[in-house]
Amino acid sequence: MSKTSWPEVVGWPATQAVTQINADRPDVAIEVVPNGTTVAPGYNAGRVRVFFDAGNASGPVVGTPAVG
Repeated sequence: MSKTSWPEVVGWPATQAVTQINADRPDVAIEVVPNGTTVAPGYNAGRVRVFFDAGNASGPVVGTPAVG
């Protein structure tokens, strides 16, 4: 079964999180989004959004990325 969420990457720099997600699921598009940004609603089985803290130099991931 394909992986659908990545709780282990919370706190990681966004670039490292994207690398891990891409290694696990090369079939999905990854959107890197500053936390607090408004995004279009709706489920998309081919997408993973990675929200990160843009105010921090390392840009850590602030929530569990998941397919959708």
